[in-house]
Amino acid sequence: MIWRATVLTLFPELFPGPLGASLAGRALTAGTWALDSRNIRDHGIGAHRMVDDTPAGGGAGMVMRADVLAAAIDGAGGADDGRPRLLMSPRGAPLTQARVRTLAEGPGALIVCGRFEGVDERVIEARGLEEISVGDYVLSGGEIAAMALIDACVRLLPGVMGAVGSAAEESFEHGLLEYPHYTRPAEWEGRAIPDVLVSGHHGRIAEWRRAEAERLTRERRPDLWGKRPK
Repeated sequence: MIWRATVLTLFPELFPGPLGASLAGRALTAGTWALDSRNIRDHGIGAHRMVDDTPAGGGAGMVMRADVLAAAIDGAGGADDGRPRLLMSPRGAPLTQARVRTLAEGPGALIVCGRFEGVDERVIEARGLEEISVGDYVLSGGEIAAMALIDACVRLLPGVMGAVGSAAEESFEHGLLEYPHYTRPAEWEGRAIPDVLVSGHHGRIAEWRRAEAERLTRERRPDLWGKRPK
């Protein structure tokens, strides 16, 4: 089964972008996953293909129309399309490694990239869109966020990363940030690789890496550290 990402956007020319390079790009060329970027404006209203209108109740900016976006969603995924329908949104649930892994283990995703002030709430409800955020900040649109989500999923697909154990040791996989890494030269600008890492004692290396991961998590992400089982 090929993992399929369908992206609904006003700027389909942005894709594949960075998804066409490195690991994701090679996997895309190899057919490990598939990408289809579709222009929401194809379903726009009138001669000018309008996709937005003024917000009900007043206010600044414009809002993406429910009828236009629904038509784009319906045209991209039929009733038998079991893929999750995602809306990249700053008010969505934070994207986590656990959610990424679940998405990567499925058939793919249909991803809506919002623009303007937001999306008509009725289409979110009627089409069962799951709102997802990539951070507590606001982007100009959902395209960059969609790329981040897709990249995070694709790298977990079988065969994409190469080394089987690579993903298991990464940040967030066990509720911890990743431990520090070192490589040659053994000494650089007066800084040496920690002795334990060149000791050849695998048990001590594992203990050191665990301790360092815990230290970094406590210092940098107390929110993650606080969620760990006591």
